[in-house]
Amino acid sequence: MAEEKTLNDLFLDTLKDIYYAEKQIVKVLPKMAKAATSPELKAGFEQHLEETQGHIDRLEQVFELIGAPARGKTCDAILGILEEGKSIMDEFKGTVALDAGLVSAGQAVEHYEMARYGTLKTWAQQLGMTEAAALFDATLKEEIATDKKLSQLATSDVNRKAA
Repeated sequence: MAEEKTLNDLFLDTLKDIYYAEKQIVKVLPKMAKAATSPELKAGFEQHLEETQGHIDRLEQVFELIGAPARGKTCDAILGILEEGKSIMDEFKGTVALDAGLVSAGQAVEHYEMARYGTLKTWAQQLGMTEAAALFDATLKEEIATDKKLSQLATSDVNRKAA
């Protein structure tokens, strides 16, 4: 018979997932910034790199709050999303469509993160982890703001140039 799993188990599993994801994102953001031709997009990726390092710090605080070691669990979803981004950088390098593709790749990452942080925040609230919920909320707000900046950049500049 399978061992009974609880919301606490699911919470920890998902926490490990997003921790791994953020560690992978930190490795890819400098490459995306370097590939971007738009100065605004390049600056946005560089700023989000700094924020992502803060996200990792917050996740480590949550691990500490729950008394668990800060360890990641391979996240196939983020690996796939990041691989798509790498393909865009390779296939569209030197073209007018590169920055639009980079925005698209960046938003795919942001949407994944927003889903994870929203879920973790809700679970933390349900489990009575108010401090963890506040940490997730702070990160979620930054992810939403980054997504909005990418949308604005796409509609005001890079999509038009790619057309």
